Amino acid sequence: MVPSQEDPAAARGTSEAQPPGPAPLGAAPLPGLGPSDSPEAAAAEKVEVELAGPAGAEPPEPPEGGWGWLVMLAAMWCNGSVFGIQNACGVLFVSMLKTFGSKDDDKMVFKTAWVSSLSMGMIFFCCPIVSVFTDILGCRKTAVMGAAFGFVGLMSSSFVSSIEPLYLTYGIIFACGCSFAYQPSLVILGHYFKKRLGLVNGIVTAGSSVFTILLPFLLRVLTDSVGLFYTLRVLCIFMFVLFLAAFTYRPLASSAKEKDSGTKGGNRFSLFSRRKFSPPKKIFNFAIFKVTAYAAWAAGIPLALFGYFVPYVHLMKHVNERFQDEKNKEVVLMCIGITSGVGRLLFGRIADYVPGVKKVYLQVLSFFFIGLMSMMIPLCSVFGALIAVCLIMGLFDGCFISIMAPIAFELVGAQDVSQAIGFLLGFISIPMTVGPPVAGLLRDKLGSYDVAFYLAGIPPLIGGAVLCFIPWIHSKKQRELGKGTEGEKMEKMLENQNSLLSSSSGIFKKESDSVI
Repeated sequence: MVPSQEDPAAARGTSEAQPPGPAPLGAAPLPGLGPSDSPEAAAAEKVEVELAGPAGAEPPEPPEGGWGWLVMLAAMWCNGSVFGIQNACGVLFVSMLKTFGSKDDDKMVFKTAWVSSLSMGMIFFCCPIVSVFTDILGCRKTAVMGAAFGFVGLMSSSFVSSIEPLYLTYGIIFACGCSFAYQPSLVILGHYFKKRLGLVNGIVTAGSSVFTILLPFLLRVLTDSVGLFYTLRVLCIFMFVLFLAAFTYRPLASSAKEKDSGTKGGNRFSLFSRRKFSPPKKIFNFAIFKVTAYAAWAAGIPLALFGYFVPYVHLMKHVNERFQDEKNKEVVLMCIGITSGVGRLLFGRIADYVPGVKKVYLQVLSFFFIGLMSMMIPLCSVFGALIAVCLIMGLFDGCFISIMAPIAFELVGAQDVSQAIGFLLGFISIPMTVGPPVAGLLRDKLGSYDVAFYLAGIPPLIGGAVLCFIPWIHSKKQRELGKGTEGEKMEKMLENQNSLLSSSSGIFKKESDSVI
């Protein structure tokens, strides 16, 4: 995340515009590079420098617009088509129960919940692997491949005859394709934008909000008129458009020298340059976990998300049971989508003015309200009160999502942000997969969703408390690195003075010998 121009302290917090070589003498240490006082860390930094390109190559300066606006729109469609479908899964969940349900099966809610939760969990579980493909193949090829897999998985889901095959077609194949398409859309934005990165992230992540607003009504009309299977085939159109949009993720040339060499060698040779496709020496860069603040962040976020996806899966079923006489029950999902879009734009812009790692406090605030609103869902006896709860929940849901990538940039820098985001999303997959089936099991055993929603509100509160310590951990580590840098400077000054004294004494001795 890169703040506004008026904030030099925060601008120092990112390493996007810094060359991959060592920092100049006396410069403040960059956050996220980790401790450099051990041979292992030094070796890891050497590997990162080698992966960044040839020595002395300047990293590309983000153009802050131009083709980047088209990239932003493509990434927005990606977020919308991937998470719009996932967030509207409550409508598909009800349709699956009608299509495959049986009165003799008292665990049908539990079984059906696995489809949506497995799908969402696999999207995040694959992200560490996707980050490696992104580093090797680049954002464009990875995203195109993912959209193609997503299309195949969604189309094959429309030909099943029972709920179990959907675990493979929808929960794994479709979800893995979405993962390969989604994660490059986060990484590519940092290549094209720096000063406006917070605003652009807000706009891109707002794509899922727009789709979350529209898809529940579209899916309800489609499922009522043509059924579940034809609805899934219509959704394949979204994945086909995503396949085409991914071609806009054009990589930036890293220096004028490389542009010249590419022109001389011909475009077809520059497209398959050795440097772009040579496998990295470290496929999984576990050195980023030596950054204590990132390690704490990667632990706190998954802890907070055990109950996060429960409302998206089970809210529609809860509304059908609690408010049977209400029409247009999909409006609750629409409310979450509307305010989530507002929150992504609003807090994405606010984050541009919050210096450095203090952006984490915005996530703490969002988790507090998400947990509180989850607990209030079963307390709403009036449909209007439930709508108000969903509006607030959506607003802070947008806050949490829109600043996730910018915080990763702050903690580890631009060179390692792909794998940092990948590892985090991989950890997120566990709570996202486990939460909804547990809530469905509680519903089957207890006959209502009340206890499930109460319990879903506890993890966000705990995870938010853990995140409160990240800015303190980060600043403490920076002070330690700063002291180490000052000590190294003093040692070098003393060495220089000693070498000057020894050389001057040698010259004086030679002159004395010549006089004698």
